[in-house]
Amino acid sequence: MKNFYIIIVAVAVVGGGVLYYAMSGGTPTLEPVELGELDNAELIELAQPAYVFGDDDAPVTIMEFADYQCPVCKRFGLFDKPQVDAEFISSGQAKLVLHDYPMLDLHPHAFLAARAARCAGDQDRYPEYHDLVFDTQEDWSPMASAAGYFKDLAAQLELDTSAFNSCLDSDEHARVVSANMMLGQAFQVSGTPTLFVHRGGPPVYRLGGSRFLDVKQAVESAGDEN
Repeated sequence: MKNFYIIIVAVAVVGGGVLYYAMSGGTPTLEPVELGELDNAELIELAQPAYVFGDDDAPVTIMEFADYQCPVCKRFGLFDKPQVDAEFISSGQAKLVLHDYPMLDLHPHAFLAARAARCAGDQDRYPEYHDLVFDTQEDWSPMASAAGYFKDLAAQLELDTSAFNSCLDSDEHARVVSANMMLGQAFQVSGTPTLFVHRGGPPVYRLGGSRFLDVKQAVESAGDEN
């Protein structure tokens, strides 16, 4: 699987003219951090997904690039993804690999939200925090600062708040979220959510939409490639 991603990234890089991405300036907790020059294998190694929903050995992979402050990502995460779970993930036919792609020009809290969810993941509560962040998006999205709200969500889930707050107040997970963004650029992601479906090798289906029926059609098409 890793070798396949390296091949796909290499092709995407050549096609899109994007290889290295870094943002300088700003606070690492809130914005992408400098990664330096990474070759394709190093990028794949660093850009670990935020979470894998389902069985790692499922034959079909659904890749999602998502932004927690994106309303359409919220719709997919709370309304379409449960249908994907019920029909394909719980049965072992597919897994959903979630990558972070915060679009900071539109959503200034998205990078911190991605980090917060990974901090919850450190305590094995990523799925619950994922849903809660999306469910409360309209509350925290207009805030001048969302850090305190994200800490309150951790308390609501009865996480170890001392550990969570320490994670959020540092630059923990900033490199991996930054690498996820770089990976998304290599895949020519320009908006969220962006979804891909494959069986660990070509063909790779880039979905034109993010509704359940879009995913269903792509998964079934990938399933026919055997």
